[in-house]
Amino acid sequence: MSFDGMFTYGMTHELNERITGGRITKIHQPFKHDVIFHIRANGKNQKLLLSAHPSYSRVHLTNQTYENPSEPPMFCMLLRKHIEGGFIESIEQSGMDRIMIFHIKSRNEIGDETVRKLYVEIMGRHSNIILTDGLENTIIDGLKHLSPSVNSYRTVLPGYDYKVPPAQNKMSPLEATEDDILRHLSFQEGKLDKQIVDTFSGVSPLFAKEAVFRAGLANKVTLPKALLDLFGTMKECKFAPELTTANGKEYFYLLKLTHLKGDGRRFDSLSELLDRFYFGKAERDRVKQQAQDLERFVANERKKNANKIKKLERTLQHSENAKEYQLYGELLTANLFRLKKGDKEAEVTNYYEEESPLITIPLNPNKTPSENAQAYFTKYQKAKNSVAVVKEQISLAEKEIEYFDQLIQQLSSASPRDISEIREELVEGKYLRPKQQRGQKKQKQHTPVLETYESSTGLTILVGKNNKQNEYLTTKAAARDDIWLHTKDIPGSHVVIRNSDPDEQSILEAATIAAYFSKAKESGSVPVDYTKIRHVKKPNGAKPGFVTYDSQHTVFVTPDADVVIQLKKS
Repeated sequence: MSFDGMFTYGMTHELNERITGGRITKIHQPFKHDVIFHIRANGKNQKLLLSAHPSYSRVHLTNQTYENPSEPPMFCMLLRKHIEGGFIESIEQSGMDRIMIFHIKSRNEIGDETVRKLYVEIMGRHSNIILTDGLENTIIDGLKHLSPSVNSYRTVLPGYDYKVPPAQNKMSPLEATEDDILRHLSFQEGKLDKQIVDTFSGVSPLFAKEAVFRAGLANKVTLPKALLDLFGTMKECKFAPELTTANGKEYFYLLKLTHLKGDGRRFDSLSELLDRFYFGKAERDRVKQQAQDLERFVANERKKNANKIKKLERTLQHSENAKEYQLYGELLTANLFRLKKGDKEAEVTNYYEEESPLITIPLNPNKTPSENAQAYFTKYQKAKNSVAVVKEQISLAEKEIEYFDQLIQQLSSASPRDISEIREELVEGKYLRPKQQRGQKKQKQHTPVLETYESSTGLTILVGKNNKQNEYLTTKAAARDDIWLHTKDIPGSHVVIRNSDPDEQSILEAATIAAYFSKAKESGSVPVDYTKIRHVKKPNGAKPGFVTYDSQHTVFVTPDADVVIQLKKS
């Protein structure tokens, strides 16, 4: 993983510079595995994210805004009791492991000064956040509990002594010499990057591959030099945080990764780098867990309508044979004098064609010639009438597919709050049954909360992330002369600039946001229409969020997550 022991070393150094001595003013736990500390340090307010997420564990300062639950979890209440209002005296790393230790001085209930240690273990699915008594190192509590039956090496439960995860007995890269490298690496065995990982603590495969690449032709001269140069850069804290995109994947590290052939973007700090890399990723994972049933339901409904259209098209094709039934009825009527009851077929002249060819018409022998003719006229009338009905049903099914395509797009960029609104919408549309427990009062309708952005010239930009928000934004929140934007013929969010005459830069930035929150998020050039709200109308009986518009202009933009992050207001 990219957040290895080296990255932990760099983050420890960065946090010591920026928040040591700071006061913890608030503590929140917006999600099961994430804790947010609001810290007043160096004359400004900062937010520190501690995450023990199984896939996205990390520690860094963040500018993102997180919605807090109405009732704080028990672990959050415990942290508030013991360390809220306390001061961060120092932050250290446990060896070169992915463990950060926050030394916090605070006061207990009766005002006596106390010392606490907060251990943040960044170890994938084994990640944890553990608070201990700073003097005796007794566990007060942990975000995740480990009983003796689960882990025989150490127990993470209140009252037990804190014990670090088992040591791997590797060499510290910050103390390594050329002799150490030559003594521990075998240049005849190959797989030098793996040997480096196995030899030095805190070193990930990403770091090892970079060292081997920088060595060029790796041998006893070039590889020790490349390794010592990288170790020296780390020791001197000369970090160069960079996000590299290669082979369709993103990689972050505190050094430039020259072995990855791709585009790189430099950041001013490790925290800014992580804020950008994890933007939306952890939230997307949480949303996926909450919305699995919705995603499955919406996909099934779309599939049902697609199959319905196929069947209706076959019916339509059959109905288009109506003229043949009319022809049979007319030819039989003209030849009634030649036919009799019991005939199984009639060979008659088709006088509607120039050469008047003979055609054979199947007959029901149990009916008279007149009844056979009438039967064909009846078939003709039914087929003719069904064409209009079938076409109408196809049109309705196509609108349903368009609606579910829109929901699929919205689910792909939804927040946990957006999921509940999408679920409400499907209940109101009679697609889902309401989940109301016995004795539970019906919840009042709430006003949708819109995401707010600010253009580089200071204009407010509002975004709807689902149909309820889109409808509220377009029909109620926006003024008649505000500028409305939407991707052209592509499912996406409604975007409004709160200004009647915005500058060109603001329009382009708002269009970039509209393209980012659309089905064309991964495209290179996306057409976005914009017009005044006065030209946007909702047809009678239309589904939530569906509108028509005119008098529009079109711009082409490239969806860019960096622009969206930069413009979002905290």
